[in-house]
Amino acid sequence: MTDGPLISPDDLAAGLDRFTVLDVRYQMGGPPGREQFVAGHVPGAAYVDLDRDLAAAPGEGGRHPLPAEAGFEAAMRRVGVDDDRPVVVYDDWQGRAAARAWWLLRHHGHPDVRVLDGGWTAWLEDGHATETGESAPEAGGFTVSAEKRTTLVDAADVLDVDVLIDARAPERFRGDTEPVDPVAGHIPGAVNVPTTDNLDARGRFRSADELRATYGRVGADTAGSVAAYCGSGVTAAHDLLALRVAGIDAALYPGSWSGWITDPDRPVEEG
Repeated sequence: MTDGPLISPDDLAAGLDRFTVLDVRYQMGGPPGREQFVAGHVPGAAYVDLDRDLAAAPGEGGRHPLPAEAGFEAAMRRVGVDDDRPVVVYDDWQGRAAARAWWLLRHHGHPDVRVLDGGWTAWLEDGHATETGESAPEAGGFTVSAEKRTTLVDAADVLDVDVLIDARAPERFRGDTEPVDPVAGHIPGAVNVPTTDNLDARGRFRSADELRATYGRVGADTAGSVAAYCGSGVTAAHDLLALRVAGIDAALYPGSWSGWITDPDRPVEEG
């Protein structure tokens, strides 16, 4: 078993009783994740609602602002997270929602959080056991740390980042189309590394060497500062996870595109 930010289905299955497992199934515009959880999940997992537990209400901070610390702490305690017990998070979106939970737990001080590589799909493909129905986890004692493990940039500082990575699909980055937000385009100076570039044909993360090459092509491997954003701050965590696999530290711009465009005076770039 590795100490990196990912865990394989086989390694999770072999040590399932060692972990608090969180199911973060969510897809933008898709069916409710809880219904899918009840229909089948990793044994012992607890369901986490991304909109309720991993984000604040939409507003000037974008469509998925970071949750208040007290609310996040309470949500993690409710699903059984403890400070001294490793956590594994998974989804059915190739890690895009699970990465948000991974990032938030790390940011708020949890020392051992991993994402199930390939998520629910990989768990099934590799033939591991499942269970159905609701869960009733014993309350945990997770405590938000005052000392943050990761860094943030805000709208005032994001233009000063050496390599600013946009995790959205290329057509949204270019401004060819914008199916979600009212303004198309990207933050000036940003480079595009869509989350699909992090994954292989099976929907699992590429190797560390491959990811270093991917992010090296945009200069992230040698930059003084690196940050990532997306539409609302959720899938940007997928790029941050890939960067961590590659051994590159990067910050999150949590407001992302949906927060950036709440101020009409902020510049927008297309192409």
